[in-house]
Amino acid sequence: MKNKLIYILIVFFSLSSCEDYLDVNQNIDAPDYVDGYLYLAGITQQYQSIYYDLRAIAPMTQMMGTSSYTSFANNYYSLGSDAGGEIWKMTYWSQGQNLENLINQSKEAEDWTLAGIGLAMKAFSWDLLTKVNGEVPMNDAFVAGLLQHDYDYQKDVYTQVREWAYEAIELLEKTDDQSYGDKISSNDFIYGGDKDMWIKFSYAVIVRNLASLTNKTDFTGTYAQELITAAGKSFQSPSDDATVTIGGGSQSAPYSSYNNFWGTARGNLSYSYFQHDYAVQVFTGTVPEYEETTGDKIHIIDANPYHPFELADTQIITDTLVNETGHFDPRVTVKLATESNPTYLNLNDADSIKTYEYYGGSFTGTTGPIGQAPSFYGRTLTSQYQGTVHDGIGRWIYRDDAPYILTTYAEVQFCLAETYWKLGQKSEAFEAFKRGISADMQTTARYIDTGSEGNPTGGDKITSSVFNSLASEYLNGPYAGSLQLDDFTLSHIMMQKWVALYPWGASEAWVDMRKYNYDIDYTGDVPSNGNGYVHGIVEQKKDTDPSKVYKGFYLAPAQVEGRKGSYYIQNEGSPSYRIRPRFNSEYMWNLPSLEALKPISGTADNYHTSIPWFAYPGDLPQ
Repeated sequence: MKNKLIYILIVFFSLSSCEDYLDVNQNIDAPDYVDGYLYLAGITQQYQSIYYDLRAIAPMTQMMGTSSYTSFANNYYSLGSDAGGEIWKMTYWSQGQNLENLINQSKEAEDWTLAGIGLAMKAFSWDLLTKVNGEVPMNDAFVAGLLQHDYDYQKDVYTQVREWAYEAIELLEKTDDQSYGDKISSNDFIYGGDKDMWIKFSYAVIVRNLASLTNKTDFTGTYAQELITAAGKSFQSPSDDATVTIGGGSQSAPYSSYNNFWGTARGNLSYSYFQHDYAVQVFTGTVPEYEETTGDKIHIIDANPYHPFELADTQIITDTLVNETGHFDPRVTVKLATESNPTYLNLNDADSIKTYEYYGGSFTGTTGPIGQAPSFYGRTLTSQYQGTVHDGIGRWIYRDDAPYILTTYAEVQFCLAETYWKLGQKSEAFEAFKRGISADMQTTARYIDTGSEGNPTGGDKITSSVFNSLASEYLNGPYAGSLQLDDFTLSHIMMQKWVALYPWGASEAWVDMRKYNYDIDYTGDVPSNGNGYVHGIVEQKKDTDPSKVYKGFYLAPAQVEGRKGSYYIQNEGSPSYRIRPRFNSEYMWNLPSLEALKPISGTADNYHTSIPWFAYPGDLPQ
């Protein structure tokens, strides 16, 4: 009977169409064709990869310290690990061919909105990728059958990023000949299918791309006007900010990945990442003064332990006169963590809030110059999810349901301010600067999740109403609206941008710090061994130098107090200028292409110190 049944089945299939009944897909592992809109949700959610890698990037901007990714904090990372490789993985794999399929299928079907959204995201991702990694395989990226993928130089990638963004705009401005229903709106976790917003986003990508070129010799003549034009067509207010909506659910979520990567439920920040002491100095107006000859801080005899050092005369963001109207920057209360007020009392009392104390750690440890840094949740312990005292609620953008921030109106305005500054249009730069600060106040306030009065279970230690009141005072105060135009400097623009990017935009802050060469004191085009640094010493501009951009910022081997270390011998004295390509992609399978890179080979011990094209005044040396 069994043999007869087999025979009958064979006859049936031989008489039937194999195409109709068996060959559902030529690919035995996955469907050959998926409707374009079905790719969309998964592609947008892959932007959590940025938050993965910010744990590596933020320590290089001194936004974060870390006892986990210590190699990045020390500006050196050896081969053999995929740490810091999530953005690479996102661009080539997690989004990768899925995004290519979305774009190509949508173009073929004349689904212009869907194709435009895809191209906008592609431009954003590749702009981020090349800024982090430098040279990347672009033209060969998705060519089937290749066993080796040649690298494209950053200058060409930059041009292509803008071309993709402009093509996205062109497609989004077309009229679709069909109704998508909820196919796009239900799967687009950034703008819900709003074409106008995606057009603005595409222009924001162009602004971001061009803003990294402000130190190139041809910026004012070649790129500045394009940036200004794009900024005018980009975001018009903080309500346009680009964010990825997160499901949340904390411990009740069906999958932990429904929660924000930095939320308490996933434990990725834990107590292995913490605010750096430089961040505390900037946010609290406590950048110290250093002895010119020794580099030591000037200790105050019988000082308050919280203020043990003489402070620099020039503070850029705020100062310690917190009781003077407009001097207190309320963003410190939200963006930085504090152990002050552990039982969440008087959250609507501005005077009480101004007494909070903030401590930052070192590059690789929680103990800083004046005390111990807490976790980003405001505890000196790993997150707890239950009990009478815990931080399971999280706070600000470190909540389980907080969105991923991609780029903001504030960022665009600071890019615009820097551009006007480079053009010598100081008044226009000042107006954009003020708009940027105001916008960041609004963006910061949007994610405040105030804790419960008297209940030590987590949340922000300020109410939205008090924050907004203090923000209004600050915006009219001496560090923003009342800043005198004669006292307005490039440092004000770039350091306010640094604060606005804290810490979700650390990748762009790292771009800015690299294009200003970490304020290294050198001659010629770029710093080099013997010209700005040697092993064990980096010569950085003093804070009193008018040309120094980031006041108070010193690299680990800068020979000032708290910064008298050295980099690994492989660095040859230089800080890092790029993250290596993902190990399991390139160093395992694409070594010949890496080896061919110039001016420093991708297989060299110091490849991570190779200065990218965007930071060179001219073209890369051959």
